[in-house]
Amino acid sequence: MSTPTPASKPKALIIIPSAAVLPLTEPAGHPGVSTGFYLVELAQILKEFSDEYEFTFATPGGLVPQLEINGLGLSMHAAEKFGSATVSATAAQAFRFDVDTFRTKRPELVARRDSELALARRYLGRLPVSESLPGSDKEVVVLRDDLIKAMQDLPEHSFPSVDQLVRRHHDAEDSFDLGAFDFVHMPGGHAPMVDFVDNPWIGELLHTLRENGVLISLICHAPVAMASAKYRVGADGAVVTDLDHAFRGVRVTTVAKSAELFVLSNGYLKIPGKKVRMGYFIDEALRDAGYKVETTTNPTAVKVIWEEGVRLLTSNGPQSIDEHAARLRTLLRRH
Repeated sequence: MSTPTPASKPKALIIIPSAAVLPLTEPAGHPGVSTGFYLVELAQILKEFSDEYEFTFATPGGLVPQLEINGLGLSMHAAEKFGSATVSATAAQAFRFDVDTFRTKRPELVARRDSELALARRYLGRLPVSESLPGSDKEVVVLRDDLIKAMQDLPEHSFPSVDQLVRRHHDAEDSFDLGAFDFVHMPGGHAPMVDFVDNPWIGELLHTLRENGVLISLICHAPVAMASAKYRVGADGAVVTDLDHAFRGVRVTTVAKSAELFVLSNGYLKIPGKKVRMGYFIDEALRDAGYKVETTTNPTAVKVIWEEGVRLLTSNGPQSIDEHAARLRTLLRRH
């Protein structure tokens, strides 16, 4: 009597931005700041679906992604309480600061971050970590050294590129099928502003997923990928631009300009004594690309938008990750 073959798990695709430097337009001549992806915006998805799903990880150019150390601040793990947690953390670090006392007073946030770092070690292996910046909070500066030591003996994983996945999907002799995934998730951090935008292969990926009914899940800065939806890539590699594409005009949410200005003027991207500016703001770029962008007056408030017609789920930052993951779960069950 033969042994029954166990049913294969459903599949999810994770596209992690891998840019390591965020260019600045001001101060003039600045080489850019060290950046990466926000683990909190990925780890909750891994936690929610790891028992059921088989994950495939990729990056835009096949590079190893870099952890954004500032995305590991304890307040980033407070979900809907992000705003009050940030105020509390800032006040606690304004004068005399003791890292052990700071962590002892926030045991739930420490435990959540520890569990998410364990998921990163399990699924992603050894990762580079972005540099501490003048505006980094004092607790993550201490964390960075400990984190690098904790990862140094882990294997370094390899990541296929987005164009490799798309080429394989379109290769009639390759069994790889982007339509076999139930959903794709893309986390934020500032890295997507570099390698998700103006990227024809990201555009082709989004359209191929849409055409195959795959749910597209984007959070924080990752919705900037939708600005690449104006591109299609033909079988011969030729890039075609179509401004009247199927995604154009749908509702999306992302990081508000007001939130970015705060980070540039008062947060971890602040350069002491200098005016700091990036090349663009995501909400403005998406409006220019033809989307209906909805943000919140309070930049720390939770915002999640679902567009059924194109199966697109977007949310506006780490404060939304728990609601985002729960909504993703509901949508997958319904489908």
